[in-house]
Amino acid sequence: MNRIIKTTVLSILSVLCAFGVYANVEQRDSDRKKVFVLKIRNDIDPRMNRYVDLALSQATKEEADIIIVDMDTYGGAVGDANDIRTRILEYDKPVWVFINNDAASAGALISIACDSIYMVPGANIGAATVVTADGTAAPDKYQSYMRSIMRSTAEENGRDPLIAEGMVDDRVEIEGVTESGKIVTFTTSEAIKHGYAEAEVTSIDDILKRNDVTDYELLDYELGWSESVIAFFLNPVVSGILILMITGGIFFELQTPGVGFPLAAAGVGLIFYLTPYYLNGLAANWEIAIFFVGMGLIALEIFVIPGFGVAGIAGLVCIVGALILIMLDNDVFDFEFVPSGELFTASMVVMAGMLGSIILFLVFGYRFTESNMFKRVSLQGTQDSDEGYTVGYREISLLGKEGTAFTILRPSGRIEINDELYDAYTRGEYIEKGDKVKVISEEGASLKVKSI
Repeated sequence: MNRIIKTTVLSILSVLCAFGVYANVEQRDSDRKKVFVLKIRNDIDPRMNRYVDLALSQATKEEADIIIVDMDTYGGAVGDANDIRTRILEYDKPVWVFINNDAASAGALISIACDSIYMVPGANIGAATVVTADGTAAPDKYQSYMRSIMRSTAEENGRDPLIAEGMVDDRVEIEGVTESGKIVTFTTSEAIKHGYAEAEVTSIDDILKRNDVTDYELLDYELGWSESVIAFFLNPVVSGILILMITGGIFFELQTPGVGFPLAAAGVGLIFYLTPYYLNGLAANWEIAIFFVGMGLIALEIFVIPGFGVAGIAGLVCIVGALILIMLDNDVFDFEFVPSGELFTASMVVMAGMLGSIILFLVFGYRFTESNMFKRVSLQGTQDSDEGYTVGYREISLLGKEGTAFTILRPSGRIEINDELYDAYTRGEYIEKGDKVKVISEEGASLKVKSI
């Protein structure tokens, strides 16, 4: 009996001990801080804007306790920087920035939006004057906007707003900080002295130790495979290949209507071209609309208006222009902040793609029409006259007959003679509907006519 009691007691104690160990581990895991690190190591542009948006969304899913922005940038687009600034200010967990060399211009704005700023030795923050693509100072309307958001951001996080304004405007004088004619740019020690950095550090570990965070899990954000695929299609070389698919597919389809494969290839190329730029904020709705307007104008020229005139040229201009604009971070034809190198690159990529499609058609067009796939979908048989086949268009000659233009002839259309309709064309002149015409030649199934 005593043995049974002892065994029971030992079993209960073992269970309690195991439960205690499990509870202790569970408690330690719950106390461990999740530190989420995202990197801003390139220019601030729509791609970086999207990257930060995705990173903060992932940090929320991971239930991160602290966000650290690993910063090293010379700046970029003010609009994208303002979007990032707003997200950081509205984020409900602490966001710290680790300036790992430079936080210039738009990078300074994003840094000031963070709750705490830490800098490595030799780092810099400031120089937030808005500049155009050629490096000159932008008009004052842009500087005024930048001054305003720099001040309001500094005020939000308890930093001197006048210093923030001095990072934009060289007319600002601050005793002991800067004099007129100089833009504020702080070194690490100067930033600490004037309240624009908490401390000098050498690593993220140093930042966490300074904030008594010892038990933590570091989560480095990396783009998922889908985002890596999108980034791949943003490569100018890949974009050029896709443009070749788009223009070449449309050209092949127009030359061999009804085949379907070239048009399908063009559609796939268009999807892969537009989607990455749209997701990254480069392809605006109006730019995509211009592309499809161009397609509509070319279709109108081909199927409704014979020849190649104003509609066709306008359509071609719309398509080429849209493909170039989609690759650029312009603000409705405002290229003031678009680097000239990017404009040149985008133009060359589009031109190379279209030229490549023409060369492709000239080189492989004949081979395509001789391929087994083309033969399966096209009529290959012929009805030769030596085999007894003849063509009789009409029983009596209409040469010299007069009639009326049933449709507009420009230069082809239809005419009416003795209540019968016939296909007809002119020598190049334009004939209005209802005008009198005379048949001057019978060639094939159509009548050649002139106005009388």
